[in-house]
Amino acid sequence: MPQLPAHLTPDLWLAQLFESREARRGGVVKRQIRDVERIAGRAAFLAEVERRGFQAVENGRHLVVFCNARPIRRLR
Repeated sequence: MPQLPAHLTPDLWLAQLFESREARRGGVVKRQIRDVERIAGRAAFLAEVERRGFQAVENGRHLVVFCNARPIRRLR
């Protein structure tokens, strides 16, 4: 696995993710689990999701974050 650039800290990576246009609009962001664990750690990632009042689901190799507090309803 490639080494992370020295300037990319877990805090910076999380800030960039949750300050993205999609997150700020209350949309959905998706990241591969291996990247979350490698860069920020699952616990730190989920703590930030919770701190912001968002919701996350895991599916396959991805973590999907709903950047709002609206209910999630599974359709099928």
